[in-house]
Amino acid sequence: MIYPRTGSIRRVRAKDLLPNTLCFCLPARHYSHLGRAKFKAPTPKNSKQPPRHSQHRRKPDPFVTKVKEVEDPDEALSLFYEYRRMGFRHDYPSYSALIYKLARSRSFEAVEEILSRIEETDVRCRESLFIALIRHYGKVHLVDKAVRLFQRMTSFNCTRTLQSFNTILNVLVENDRLLDAVELLHRSYKMGFRPNSVSFNVIMKGWLEKGEWETACKVFDEMLEKKVQPTVVTYNSLVGFLCRKGDVERAMGLLEDMTHKGKYPNASTYALLMEGLCLLGKYEEAKKLMFDMEYKGCKPAPVNFGVLMSDLGKRGETDKAKELLKEMKRRKCKPDVVSYNILVNYLCKEGRPAEAYKLLVEMQIEGREPNAATYRMMLDGFCKVEDFQGGLKVLNAMLTSKHCPMADTYCRLVEGLLRNGNIDDACFVVEGMEKRKIRVELESWEVLASYACRADGGAMELLTELSLEEF
Repeated sequence: MIYPRTGSIRRVRAKDLLPNTLCFCLPARHYSHLGRAKFKAPTPKNSKQPPRHSQHRRKPDPFVTKVKEVEDPDEALSLFYEYRRMGFRHDYPSYSALIYKLARSRSFEAVEEILSRIEETDVRCRESLFIALIRHYGKVHLVDKAVRLFQRMTSFNCTRTLQSFNTILNVLVENDRLLDAVELLHRSYKMGFRPNSVSFNVIMKGWLEKGEWETACKVFDEMLEKKVQPTVVTYNSLVGFLCRKGDVERAMGLLEDMTHKGKYPNASTYALLMEGLCLLGKYEEAKKLMFDMEYKGCKPAPVNFGVLMSDLGKRGETDKAKELLKEMKRRKCKPDVVSYNILVNYLCKEGRPAEAYKLLVEMQIEGREPNAATYRMMLDGFCKVEDFQGGLKVLNAMLTSKHCPMADTYCRLVEGLLRNGNIDDACFVVEGMEKRKIRVELESWEVLASYACRADGGAMELLTELSLEEF
């Protein structure tokens, strides 16, 4: 493997630079004012002047304000046409707010409809809107739509930059279209793009995910030929691959090499090495590496503690993992949501959801908002030990936080509540499913119907109504 060749760098002090020299060291936007600058007398301290932006403050867009309050995408689309009929002229903020709303709910036919409206009205759009849309298409594997949108961007008065180019490259790689991404990279110069480290990192990631180490190294060499400097992310991809293959010794050598080349490892680099050691059963060495990394100029982060906590959880030593959480706080390293989720996951797997719930409360007290994964693991944990009232408590907190369980979890909870005779609570959960349009497999319906038939209080009637909408 060929590593980057970098020359020595001499530190230059600002005072050693002449004014003209400084201009060549900065982008044009930083020195364009030097030739026309005029002397301006300082403003007296006691003088009162209006805020700079107060005179030209943009009025809030009524449609944007309204559409953000709407949850149903169909209602948002109807609102768009309603405002249009009233004579309201939609501009870029209106279109972007609506498209974001529709894309998040995966209403892509409606998105295409609004994009056509934008083309008709010749509204100038920002690149950030299309980058977000390309990513949304990628998440649902609509890769061809993402590619076409990238090609169409110029028809929306929008200039494509390297950022949107790298976005479509990443969508292709993540959807197993690596060869298409490689071809696009090779055509980048003809398209007016000069690939950067991000472009090459995306392609390297694709080859490494396929286990093609030699091909990834050739991409690395190509970076050097094109005078593109590898970044820490570049090295982390290579280190991570070697560690997953159990070649930690070679990965350590790569760590030393990158340091010699002036690329200093970050917390993620050390986390990958620690993970490799844990996979080899060398937990103590991984722990030592975490405590040693600070002496090398890199402070441990939650990701490093998370590696150790995950390894302890896998080995059934969850109590030690909890102690590690306390160690984090003692070392002034604030646990993030992932740190708590690791513990919640293993506590629930061990049949200890009540302890996991205490962690949920602890998270909120410390200002860490639980995410969808936190609630889902905990709800599954309560259902696993058949504590369905505890599960209902988690569900209420989850819905309040605007998160939603998976369909099978909903069914397990309803089934458990019906089996225990909690008809009212079961009906409440089923109504929640209906409101959120949760689709349920046929087998699950059969189970729910069998329990509802034995119960009274309207459970069967509600299930029948819901099944008619479902099928």
